[in-house]
Amino acid sequence: MKKDLPENIVEDISVAVVLEGETPAVKNWVVYLINEKNVQLNNVLVSSKGYGEKDGKPVKTTTLRHFIGDVEGKTSAKIEAIDEEVFGLTNEYWLSYYINGTIYDKKYIFLPESIVDENLSKVPIVNKPGVLIGGMN
Repeated sequence: MKKDLPENIVEDISVAVVLEGETPAVKNWVVYLINEKNVQLNNVLVSSKGYGEKDGKPVKTTTLRHFIGDVEGKTSAKIEAIDEEVFGLTNEYWLSYYINGTIYDKKYIFLPESIVDENLSKVPIVNKPGVLIGGMN
């Protein structure tokens, strides 16, 4: 039964959309996994997708799967580049990983129009401006 499964709580792990750089014509955004733990994450897998409405019509992006591998403690790993065109959609990142043979997973959701200049803050470890979900719990 589901009630008999252990509750593996994800803490100190974040996903951030980070502004890598910009020119007068374009901003370059990258999605990062931030490991604020002191331990390594093993066999990290992230699936990403976007969904919502644009011009009154339902829109879905392709689901992408990224095998990141191992992520050392107090480091970050790039997941994917992200285009500003999808900021108007819900952007979902489903993360799973192992610590000492125990599996953990968590869904991170960036709501439509949440990735805007007003929501930018300094992302830990990456030390660049971005929008962060997760972190210290």
